[in-house]
Amino acid sequence: MLDLLRVNPSSGEPIYRQLQEQVVRLIVGGQIKPGDTLPSVRQIADFLTVNPMTVSRAIQNLVEQGYLERRRGQPTQVAQGQGANAIQGAQLLAPQVDALVEQARQLGVDRQELLSLIEARWQES
Repeated sequence: MLDLLRVNPSSGEPIYRQLQEQVVRLIVGGQIKPGDTLPSVRQIADFLTVNPMTVSRAIQNLVEQGYLERRRGQPTQVAQGQGANAIQGAQLLAPQVDALVEQARQLGVDRQELLSLIEARWQES
């Protein structure tokens, strides 16, 4: 799982939030499944070369949101049921779609042209 995580320290977004969002995307996208064990806080921190407290904060937030489960003396696991806090992949993209639509409007790109561009990019990947 470690090889799926990336952070950008020069980004304006806090590292704990970047990590948190990436773990949610991995869960929602099915790359990590309910019951899967996460690496330790220290392993993640060492891999990303960040402070362990930063990783711990991200994991604690995900526990509070119901994505992860922590039990004393056991490794952190992906929760079996993410419950009311579970979100769909499309919902994760909403902020980026909003930004894209805003940029398209500013550049004078009409709706159909934007949809065509998205369709072409989708076909390329």
